[in-house]
Amino acid sequence: MALKVGTIVDDRYQITGRIGHGGMSEVYEALDIISRKTVAVKMIREDVMKNPINFKRFENEATIAASLRHINIVEVYNHGAIDGKPYIINEYMSGQTLKEVLDINSKLSLPETVSVMLQLTSALYYAHGHGIIHRDVKPDNVFILPDGLIKLGDFGIAESESVVSETETKDIVGSVQYLAPEILTGKSASPQSDIYAAGITFFELITGHVPFDGDNSVNIAIAHIREKFPSPRKYIPYCPKEVERIIFKATNKNLKLRYKTAKEFYDDLKIFQTHPELLNEKKSFFKKIFGKKS
Repeated sequence: MALKVGTIVDDRYQITGRIGHGGMSEVYEALDIISRKTVAVKMIREDVMKNPINFKRFENEATIAASLRHINIVEVYNHGAIDGKPYIINEYMSGQTLKEVLDINSKLSLPETVSVMLQLTSALYYAHGHGIIHRDVKPDNVFILPDGLIKLGDFGIAESESVVSETETKDIVGSVQYLAPEILTGKSASPQSDIYAAGITFFELITGHVPFDGDNSVNIAIAHIREKFPSPRKYIPYCPKEVERIIFKATNKNLKLRYKTAKEFYDDLKIFQTHPELLNEKKSFFKKIFGKKS
Protein backbone atom coordinates (compact mmCIF):
# COMPACT_ATOMS: atom_id res chain seq x y z
CA MET A 1 0.00 0.00 0.00
CA ALA A 2 1.33 3.42 -0.99
CA LEU A 3 1.89 6.02 1.69
CA LYS A 4 -0.53 8.92 1.40
CA VAL A 5 0.42 12.57 1.68
CA GLY A 6 -0.01 13.59 5.31
CA THR A 7 0.80 10.15 6.72
CA ILE A 8 3.18 10.40 9.67
CA VAL A 9 5.86 7.71 9.89
CA ASP A 10 7.46 6.88 13.23
CA ASP A 11 5.54 9.74 14.88
CA ARG A 12 7.99 12.13 13.25
CA TYR A 13 8.18 12.07 9.44
CA GLN A 14 5.20 13.53 7.58
CA ILE A 15 4.86 12.39 3.97
CA THR A 16 4.71 15.40 1.60
CA GLY A 17 4.95 13.65 -1.76
CA ARG A 18 6.20 10.72 -3.79
CA ILE A 19 9.67 10.98 -5.35
CA GLY A 20 9.67 7.78 -7.37
CA HIS A 21 10.69 4.16 -7.06
CA GLY A 22 13.77 2.00 -7.31
CA GLY A 23 14.31 -1.67 -7.91
CA MET A 24 13.20 -2.58 -4.40
CA SER A 25 11.42 0.41 -2.93
CA GLU A 26 9.00 3.29 -3.20
CA VAL A 27 10.62 6.59 -2.25
CA TYR A 28 8.76 9.48 -0.65
CA GLU A 29 9.62 13.01 0.37
CA ALA A 30 8.79 13.79 3.97
CA LEU A 31 9.17 16.55 6.54
CA ASP A 32 10.90 15.81 9.81
CA ILE A 33 8.46 17.62 12.10
CA ILE A 34 11.10 17.89 14.84
CA SER A 35 14.12 19.19 12.91
CA ARG A 36 12.00 20.71 10.09
CA LYS A 37 14.36 19.11 7.55
CA THR A 38 13.27 17.39 4.36
CA VAL A 39 14.08 13.67 4.36
CA ALA A 40 13.51 10.71 2.07
CA VAL A 41 11.46 7.69 3.14
CA LYS A 42 12.25 4.41 1.38
CA MET A 43 9.68 1.68 1.84
CA ILE A 44 10.06 -1.80 0.40
CA ARG A 45 7.60 -2.61 -2.37
CA GLU A 46 5.02 -5.26 -1.54
CA ASP A 47 5.84 -7.34 -4.62
CA VAL A 48 9.54 -7.26 -3.74
CA MET A 49 9.23 -8.20 -0.08
CA LYS A 50 7.63 -11.53 -1.01
CA ASN A 51 11.14 -12.70 -1.91
CA PRO A 52 13.01 -13.34 1.36
CA ILE A 53 16.35 -12.46 -0.27
CA ASN A 54 15.07 -9.00 -1.23
CA PHE A 55 13.58 -8.53 2.23
CA LYS A 56 16.95 -9.37 3.77
CA ARG A 57 18.80 -7.00 1.44
CA PHE A 58 16.50 -4.11 2.32
CA GLU A 59 16.94 -4.68 6.02
CA ASN A 60 20.67 -5.14 5.43
CA GLU A 61 20.88 -1.70 3.82
CA ALA A 62 19.12 -0.15 6.80
CA THR A 63 21.35 -1.66 9.46
CA ILE A 64 24.69 -1.31 7.64
CA ALA A 65 24.19 2.20 6.26
CA ALA A 66 22.84 3.41 9.61
CA SER A 67 26.16 2.45 11.21
CA LEU A 68 28.16 4.74 8.90
CA ARG A 69 28.61 8.50 9.33
CA HIS A 70 30.66 10.15 6.58
CA ILE A 71 30.12 13.26 4.50
CA ASN A 72 30.32 11.23 1.29
CA ILE A 73 27.90 8.46 2.33
CA VAL A 74 24.12 8.85 2.22
CA GLU A 75 23.11 9.17 5.85
CA VAL A 76 20.44 6.92 7.34
CA TYR A 77 18.59 8.68 10.15
CA ASN A 78 16.23 5.93 11.19
CA HIS A 79 14.66 2.66 10.15
CA GLY A 80 11.76 0.51 11.26
CA ALA A 81 8.61 -1.16 9.95
CA ILE A 82 4.95 -0.31 9.30
CA ASP A 83 2.58 -3.28 9.31
CA GLY A 84 5.55 -5.57 8.75
CA LYS A 85 6.95 -3.52 5.85
CA PRO A 86 10.43 -2.14 6.57
CA TYR A 87 11.31 1.46 5.80
CA ILE A 88 14.46 3.58 5.87
CA ILE A 89 14.68 7.29 6.62
CA ASN A 90 17.52 8.75 4.51
CA GLU A 91 18.91 12.21 4.07
CA TYR A 92 17.18 13.84 1.11
CA MET A 93 19.22 13.81 -2.12
CA SER A 94 18.53 16.94 -4.18
CA GLY A 95 20.91 16.02 -7.01
CA GLN A 96 21.26 13.24 -9.58
CA THR A 97 23.09 9.96 -9.72
CA LEU A 98 26.32 9.91 -11.71
CA LYS A 99 24.56 7.53 -14.11
CA GLU A 100 21.89 10.16 -14.77
CA VAL A 101 24.60 12.77 -15.33
CA LEU A 102 26.37 10.47 -17.81
CA ASP A 103 23.10 9.80 -19.62
CA ILE A 104 22.83 13.55 -20.26
CA ASN A 105 26.46 14.62 -20.69
CA SER A 106 28.05 11.34 -21.86
CA LYS A 107 31.16 11.97 -19.73
CA LEU A 108 32.73 14.34 -17.20
CA SER A 109 35.80 16.53 -17.52
CA LEU A 110 39.02 15.29 -15.92
CA PRO A 111 38.93 17.88 -13.07
CA GLU A 112 35.27 17.02 -12.32
CA THR A 113 36.08 13.31 -12.34
CA VAL A 114 39.07 13.69 -10.03
CA SER A 115 36.87 15.61 -7.56
CA VAL A 116 34.29 12.80 -7.67
CA MET A 117 36.90 10.08 -7.29
CA LEU A 118 38.63 11.75 -4.33
CA GLN A 119 35.30 11.81 -2.51
CA LEU A 120 34.35 8.27 -3.54
CA THR A 121 37.66 6.78 -2.42
CA SER A 122 37.36 8.71 0.86
CA ALA A 123 33.91 7.15 1.42
CA LEU A 124 35.23 3.67 0.61
CA TYR A 125 38.24 4.05 2.88
CA TYR A 126 35.90 5.00 5.73
CA ALA A 127 33.48 2.12 5.05
CA HIS A 128 36.32 -0.40 4.74
CA GLY A 129 37.81 0.94 7.97
CA HIS A 130 34.53 0.02 9.63
CA GLY A 131 34.63 -3.47 8.14
CA ILE A 132 32.00 -2.82 5.44
CA ILE A 133 32.42 -3.89 1.80
CA HIS A 134 29.93 -2.11 -0.47
CA ARG A 135 30.00 -4.71 -3.31
CA ASP A 136 28.00 -2.53 -5.74
CA VAL A 137 30.11 0.55 -6.48
CA LYS A 138 28.96 2.08 -9.78
CA PRO A 139 27.64 5.44 -11.08
CA ASP A 140 24.03 4.39 -10.43
CA ASN A 141 24.75 4.28 -6.70
CA VAL A 142 26.63 7.58 -6.40
CA PHE A 143 24.70 10.83 -6.05
CA ILE A 144 26.18 14.18 -7.01
CA LEU A 145 24.65 17.29 -5.45
CA PRO A 146 24.48 20.72 -7.12
CA ASP A 147 27.52 21.93 -5.15
CA GLY A 148 29.65 19.00 -6.38
CA LEU A 149 29.42 16.96 -3.17
CA ILE A 150 29.02 13.25 -3.85
CA LYS A 151 27.26 10.64 -1.73
CA LEU A 152 27.69 6.88 -1.98
CA GLY A 153 24.39 5.09 -1.41
CA ASP A 154 22.59 1.76 -1.81
CA PHE A 155 24.22 -0.58 0.67
CA GLY A 156 21.65 -3.29 -0.11
CA ILE A 157 24.21 -5.99 -0.92
CA ALA A 158 26.97 -4.63 1.31
CA GLU A 159 28.45 -7.01 3.86
CA SER A 160 30.62 -6.96 6.90
CA GLU A 161 34.13 -8.09 6.02
CA SER A 162 34.05 -10.56 8.91
CA VAL A 163 30.90 -12.19 7.50
CA VAL A 164 32.33 -12.33 3.97
CA SER A 165 35.46 -14.09 5.19
CA GLU A 166 33.52 -16.84 6.97
CA THR A 167 33.25 -18.82 3.74
CA GLU A 168 35.70 -19.26 0.90
CA THR A 169 33.15 -18.51 -1.81
CA LYS A 170 30.09 -16.32 -2.02
CA ASP A 171 27.13 -15.94 -4.35
CA ILE A 172 28.04 -13.61 -7.23
CA VAL A 173 25.97 -10.46 -6.85
CA GLY A 174 26.30 -6.98 -8.31
CA SER A 175 26.49 -5.55 -11.83
CA VAL A 176 28.76 -7.63 -14.05
CA GLN A 177 30.26 -4.56 -15.77
CA TYR A 178 31.84 -3.57 -12.42
CA LEU A 179 32.71 -6.95 -10.88
CA ALA A 180 36.32 -7.77 -10.12
CA PRO A 181 37.83 -10.89 -11.73
CA GLU A 182 38.36 -12.62 -8.38
CA ILE A 183 34.63 -12.36 -7.59
CA LEU A 184 33.72 -13.74 -11.01
CA THR A 185 35.93 -16.75 -10.34
CA GLY A 186 34.11 -17.50 -7.08
CA LYS A 187 36.27 -15.78 -4.50
CA SER A 188 34.94 -13.60 -1.70
CA ALA A 189 34.48 -9.85 -2.07
CA SER A 190 37.07 -7.65 -0.38
CA PRO A 191 37.97 -3.97 -0.14
CA GLN A 192 40.10 -4.55 -3.26
CA SER A 193 37.03 -5.61 -5.23
CA ASP A 194 35.37 -2.30 -4.31
CA ILE A 195 38.57 -0.58 -5.49
CA TYR A 196 38.30 -2.42 -8.84
CA ALA A 197 34.71 -1.19 -9.25
CA ALA A 198 35.80 2.34 -8.34
CA GLY A 199 38.54 2.11 -10.99
CA ILE A 200 35.95 1.15 -13.59
CA THR A 201 33.80 4.06 -12.44
CA PHE A 202 36.82 6.35 -12.96
CA PHE A 203 37.25 4.94 -16.48
CA GLU A 204 33.54 5.38 -17.26
CA LEU A 205 33.32 8.95 -15.98
CA ILE A 206 36.10 10.19 -18.26
CA THR A 207 35.33 8.06 -21.34
CA GLY A 208 31.55 7.61 -21.22
CA HIS A 209 32.03 3.84 -21.57
CA VAL A 210 32.59 0.83 -19.34
CA PRO A 211 35.71 -1.16 -20.32
CA PHE A 212 33.85 -4.40 -21.02
CA ASP A 213 30.26 -4.43 -22.24
CA GLY A 214 27.79 -6.27 -24.43
CA ASP A 215 24.47 -8.09 -24.39
CA ASN A 216 25.84 -11.29 -22.88
CA SER A 217 26.79 -11.11 -19.19
CA VAL A 218 28.85 -14.30 -19.48
CA ASN A 219 31.04 -12.76 -22.17
CA ILE A 220 31.47 -9.62 -20.07
CA ALA A 221 32.52 -11.74 -17.10
CA ILE A 222 35.04 -13.65 -19.23
CA ALA A 223 36.47 -10.36 -20.49
CA HIS A 224 37.04 -9.16 -16.92
CA ILE A 225 38.89 -12.38 -16.17
CA ARG A 226 40.93 -12.85 -19.33
CA GLU A 227 41.12 -9.74 -21.47
CA LYS A 228 43.60 -6.92 -21.11
CA PHE A 229 42.04 -3.88 -19.49
CA PRO A 230 41.67 -1.21 -22.21
CA SER A 231 43.41 2.13 -21.99
CA PRO A 232 41.15 5.17 -21.57
CA ARG A 233 43.07 6.48 -24.60
CA LYS A 234 40.87 4.21 -26.69
CA TYR A 235 38.17 6.87 -26.20
CA ILE A 236 40.17 9.96 -25.18
CA PRO A 237 43.48 9.77 -27.10
CA TYR A 238 45.15 12.52 -25.09
CA CYS A 239 44.39 11.13 -21.64
CA PRO A 240 47.22 12.11 -19.26
CA LYS A 241 49.59 9.24 -18.49
CA GLU A 242 49.13 9.64 -14.73
CA VAL A 243 45.36 9.21 -15.05
CA GLU A 244 45.89 6.08 -17.14
CA ARG A 245 48.40 4.73 -14.60
CA ILE A 246 45.99 5.18 -11.69
CA ILE A 247 43.13 3.49 -13.56
CA PHE A 248 45.37 0.56 -14.50
CA LYS A 249 46.54 0.15 -10.91
CA ALA A 250 42.98 0.28 -9.51
CA THR A 251 41.79 -2.34 -12.00
CA ASN A 252 44.79 -4.66 -12.09
CA LYS A 253 43.65 -8.29 -12.27
CA ASN A 254 46.55 -9.23 -9.98
CA LEU A 255 45.56 -8.36 -6.40
CA LYS A 256 49.23 -7.95 -5.48
CA LEU A 257 49.53 -5.13 -8.02
CA ARG A 258 46.15 -3.49 -7.34
CA TYR A 259 45.76 -0.78 -4.69
CA LYS A 260 45.63 -2.51 -1.30
CA THR A 261 43.44 0.18 0.24
CA ALA A 262 41.17 2.96 -0.93
CA LYS A 263 43.49 5.32 0.95
CA GLU A 264 46.32 4.45 -1.46
CA PHE A 265 43.95 5.16 -4.37
CA TYR A 266 42.93 8.46 -2.72
CA ASP A 267 46.56 9.48 -2.10
CA ASP A 268 47.48 8.97 -5.76
CA LEU A 269 44.51 11.10 -6.84
CA LYS A 270 45.64 13.91 -4.52
CA ILE A 271 48.58 14.61 -6.84
CA PHE A 272 46.14 16.32 -9.22
CA GLN A 273 45.25 18.84 -6.54
CA THR A 274 48.85 19.86 -5.96
CA HIS A 275 49.78 19.53 -9.65
CA PRO A 276 46.64 20.34 -11.70
CA GLU A 277 48.79 20.76 -14.80
CA LEU A 278 49.00 16.95 -14.92
CA LEU A 279 45.38 16.96 -16.11
CA ASN A 280 46.14 19.13 -19.12
CA GLU A 281 45.35 17.50 -22.44
CA LYS A 282 48.51 16.05 -23.97
CA LYS A 283 48.35 16.71 -27.71
CA SER A 284 50.42 14.78 -30.21
CA PHE A 285 52.90 16.48 -32.55
CA PHE A 286 50.49 16.11 -35.47
CA LYS A 287 47.56 17.38 -33.44
CA LYS A 288 49.55 20.49 -32.56
CA ILE A 289 50.30 21.12 -36.23
CA PHE A 290 46.97 20.25 -37.81
CA GLY A 291 44.60 20.88 -34.90
CA LYS A 292 42.16 23.75 -35.20
CA LYS A 293 43.38 27.06 -33.93
CA SER A 294 41.30 28.85 -31.34
